[in-house]
Amino acid sequence: SYWGATVITSLLSVIPMVGEKLVQLAWGGYSVGDSTLNRFYSLHFILPFFLLPMTGMHLVLLHSLGSSNPLGVDSISDSVPFHPYSFWSDVVGILGVCMILGVLILEYPFSLGDPD
Repeated sequence: SYWGATVITSLLSVIPMVGEKLVQLAWGGYSVGDSTLNRFYSLHFILPFFLLPMTGMHLVLLHSLGSSNPLGVDSISDSVPFHPYSFWSDVVGILGVCMILGVLILEYPFSLGDPD
């Protein structure tokens, strides 16, 4: 909606010295128009496809060799093997979010929709 785009992007105006220019850049002019909403809808469509690989890269690099050495020791016998704990905590977190979203989507499909 025009109102939502105006309110959310107006939050950029509180940044000192460059806020007004950032708002005009986000709006594509001096007011919110159809092109602004099209850009926002496109961004909301593309953003998950960008965040998913970035999250995967983060998890891979987080569990890489040497990242489970919180003590900073050189000896492998003194290091703490945190990889299994980190892996399972990630799996449990992802499954928890998927289950919550699954229940929300399957049991209450119109709960996040437009009230009109």
